[in-house]
Amino acid sequence: MTKVSTLAPEWRISDGPVAYETALETMEDRVSAIRNAGAPELVWLLEHPALYTAGTSADPADLLAPDRFPVYRTGRGGQFTYHGPGQRVAYVMLDLKARGPDIRRFVHDLEEWVIRALAQFNVRGERREGRVGIWVARGGGREDKIAAIGVRVRRWVSFHGISINVEPDLGHFEGIVPCGIADEQLGVISLVDLGLPVTMADLDNALMATFEEVFGEPSVPPV
Repeated sequence: MTKVSTLAPEWRISDGPVAYETALETMEDRVSAIRNAGAPELVWLLEHPALYTAGTSADPADLLAPDRFPVYRTGRGGQFTYHGPGQRVAYVMLDLKARGPDIRRFVHDLEEWVIRALAQFNVRGERREGRVGIWVARGGGREDKIAAIGVRVRRWVSFHGISINVEPDLGHFEGIVPCGIADEQLGVISLVDLGLPVTMADLDNALMATFEEVFGEPSVPPV
């Protein structure tokens, strides 16, 4: 029987690196529990060991260094991206039946959540037409990506989510064409590389402070 979660989301913060396989298994289990048993939604903040992931639109030619880090094929949307220490990943398992079954709106809300969290540090994150993720204008036509977004939805429960660069080794992005975008005027950046002494805990607090502003609370949809 299909159930709808009306409980406030659980927040989980993992201190140490979480293996990608462990994260996938945990998400699968929670998505099933949310839909089948009305379990609480989950927002999981973590870091991964250095690795590359390939979304459903990934072009094999965009994997420039296939032997550099483990590569995981994943069911989320998008292309190649990097995860590793110093990058905050937020896996978002929300019941979209209880929040409005609109995937386009959900992705827009994820973007808005990142934008508002970055604004806590006076960083202006921006959307760009035709480019997934959140970007920071650097002047002179230069723009750098500070956050990636890749989601999957099963039976109106979301999983995967967002990643925000706090202080990763930006050189690790050189093993891929990030999100399939190859342009000398477009790169990647982190909060620390913007000159901001932001810690992972600082970003976690910003994400928690702005979440409800954007997503509100789940509610039972009208019959």
